[in-house]
Amino acid sequence: MESMLCLLSPSPTKLPPFKKLTSFSASKTTFSSLSFASMIFSPQPKPSTKIRSSSKPTKTPSPKTPTTSTSAQESSTPVSLPLKKVLVPIGFGTEEMEAVIIVDVLRRAGAEVIVASVEPQLEVEAAGGTRLVADTSISKCANEVFDLVALPGGMPGSARLRDCEVLRKITIKQAEGKRLYGAICAAPAITLLPWGLLRRKQMTGHPAFMDKLPTFWAVASKIQVSGELTTSRGPGTSFEFALSLVDQLFGESVAKEIGQLLLMQADDDTQRKEEYNKVEWFFDHNPRVLLPIANGSEEIEIVAIVDILRRAKVDVVVASIENSVQILASQGIKIVADMLIGDAADSVYDLIILPGGHAGAERLHESKVLKKLLQEQDTAGRIYGAVCSSPAVLHRQGLLKDKRATAHPSVVTKLNIVSNGAKVVIDGKLITSKGLSTVTDFALAIVSKLFGHARTRCVAEGLVFDYPRS
Repeated sequence: MESMLCLLSPSPTKLPPFKKLTSFSASKTTFSSLSFASMIFSPQPKPSTKIRSSSKPTKTPSPKTPTTSTSAQESSTPVSLPLKKVLVPIGFGTEEMEAVIIVDVLRRAGAEVIVASVEPQLEVEAAGGTRLVADTSISKCANEVFDLVALPGGMPGSARLRDCEVLRKITIKQAEGKRLYGAICAAPAITLLPWGLLRRKQMTGHPAFMDKLPTFWAVASKIQVSGELTTSRGPGTSFEFALSLVDQLFGESVAKEIGQLLLMQADDDTQRKEEYNKVEWFFDHNPRVLLPIANGSEEIEIVAIVDILRRAKVDVVVASIENSVQILASQGIKIVADMLIGDAADSVYDLIILPGGHAGAERLHESKVLKKLLQEQDTAGRIYGAVCSSPAVLHRQGLLKDKRATAHPSVVTKLNIVSNGAKVVIDGKLITSKGLSTVTDFALAIVSKLFGHARTRCVAEGLVFDYPRS
């Protein structure tokens, strides 16, 4: 069995030394992810200026970002929620699932989240190879006051955060001011411990780094809250970690609502997957996967699928259907694709997967190049799949005919598809999922079909994700 530590992150590349940071803050337009069906099955509503009530927390994007509301966000009783300011720093080798899930979830809850690069440039290559573009440089945050500083893990990302003097001072000031700070995965041991910010605190971390934490204070729990400090274990516990931070910033009711929005259910006994018309997914070569992305695609789904498949040693190509390789995802995170869809179309793929996000799904549906690729994929009997709102794209192109599938709850009833509520549904060479928090099960189901249970279990352990032993 492959080592769990080897699956924590890819081998670090030679990294440039820290230089004076001169990057500037980037603004962006945010795509809402709350009402998939309204975008896919009817004309897009005109933007509204109403603010959602406390029962539907306002999503506040990154700094200087105008908010675009849809009918799903409107309320007859507008109220203002207290603004909470959050810093999420990233560096070379940061774990992308952790960084993106933290940002996505907190923005859904109404936090103003600033993603700051500790590198000389804004574009950062994460641990699994995903390229993220920060909102600003860490030097621009030195004099800001934050309600929360949340450190993603990953290696060598946690070491890059540790070696950033500006970030060290910000986080120490945060702790001294009795304001919230948190860290996940390798960051408690590699970043906070050398800064002296774990003294007299109970903490947890990734199993591969637990031996570096003070034995008396270290606990093997998914989430550990100790005063102003919150720590967690890894990519597989990122949703719980982010919701714990939401709870502390906005209260239990908001955290519960966001959890439901993400399809996270307490004491969830939903079946992981259903499979019909079972066939083997076997290749005599390393499987090649195409992941098309667009403005408005759901960033959680993009990074989770890419991260998990690459951990399993799948060759994943991320292709933008836009005119630029950089896209703006649904919650305002900027992601840089490997290439444009036109260039990707020159190759053959064993599997094509569509991420969700209602605006992104509509953009994917409009791509003539992608439509041709999907039709060729079906004609050749190769594998394809979609998550969240994107099964609607397959439906509109006639690729779900006589198939069992699933999708986001707001979409599934309109597709005339049949499933019994499982998170993931496989029908022959089609695979679909409800999306959002179920995307980890989706990606692991693909790994299982491609390589079997042993490798899937190993990848899940590296993620610190609960997965059946047999």
